[in-house]
Amino acid sequence: MLKEKILIIRFSSFGDVTQCLSVPSVLKSHFTNSNLHWITREDMAPLLENHTAIDRIWIFSRSQGILGLLRLGRELRKEKFTHIYDAHNNLRSNLITLILGFPWIEKHPLLLRRSLRRWKRFLLFRFRWNLFEQPFSGQRDLLEPLKKWGLLTSLPKTPQIFLKDSEISESSNLLPEKFIALAPSAAFELKRWPLEHWKNLILRMPQQKFVLLGGPQDTFLENLFILAPDRIINLAGKMTLRQSASVIANSQALVSNDTGLLHVGEQLGRPTIALMGPAPFGFPSRSSTKILEIKLPCRPCSKHGQGPCVNPNFQQCLKDILPDQVQKELARMVPLS
Repeated sequence: MLKEKILIIRFSSFGDVTQCLSVPSVLKSHFTNSNLHWITREDMAPLLENHTAIDRIWIFSRSQGILGLLRLGRELRKEKFTHIYDAHNNLRSNLITLILGFPWIEKHPLLLRRSLRRWKRFLLFRFRWNLFEQPFSGQRDLLEPLKKWGLLTSLPKTPQIFLKDSEISESSNLLPEKFIALAPSAAFELKRWPLEHWKNLILRMPQQKFVLLGGPQDTFLENLFILAPDRIINLAGKMTLRQSASVIANSQALVSNDTGLLHVGEQLGRPTIALMGPAPFGFPSRSSTKILEIKLPCRPCSKHGQGPCVNPNFQQCLKDILPDQVQKELARMVPLS
């Protein structure tokens, strides 16, 4: 029997790579005898580790530049892939497919490129005509191209981030027995639920323990920690991607802005609340996640939520999601302290 050899190309970003983790499982369920490789950026590679459907991870470092990419392309060419799914569709991924012998324009039946639907994006941000399927699903958008290979594209069961038992137990030793994980940061400030709302949520739940997750730049989380240091752990900047995932795996639930940790929660199958604001493409896809959003004519206002905010009531899309709503949704999801 012919053994398919499949390459997935997705370099970044955190949220997109995390959502794309469903793709290998869907491919392996169809091409059961396949050997599956993935090329990604060096800092994203830990997310792929131990994935049961991925046979080899290829790593590209941005510091290697164009020459490094060319060298990597030549190495990949030796693998003689039978199928290539370009789930990124940018200059780097196009160059890789060109080196591997595929044309820029999608004519080869074994090359798929994820469409960026630029004309829809243009109509959305220029004329406010939203022709994207609603509700938008990032995972559905990544899986849709696989239909051309005859695949069924329903989401695979969680987890799609595969943590070792030792990683989960190591995190649990540092954490309370029961806690809610909070992800108050995001790449752009306009995507962040107001800090006063996070404070209000914590103060409304005086018996509840919380764990704060974020990067080393998220020093503002200290303002939340000092509210109740006896029941809040601030891990901002102290955890790797996989360690952060293991914290979420141990949590009762996750409350998150539109950021990569949101998709970690859903790919682990944890009860998750998504606080969705100005950006259109970060929406989660699983029933374990509850989306909270405010319908406004100005939404979405920018591709990544970088702004500017055009609403006279600055950041209304997130300000009007109130802490009591989040508290009530948490109470529906899990038994709270």
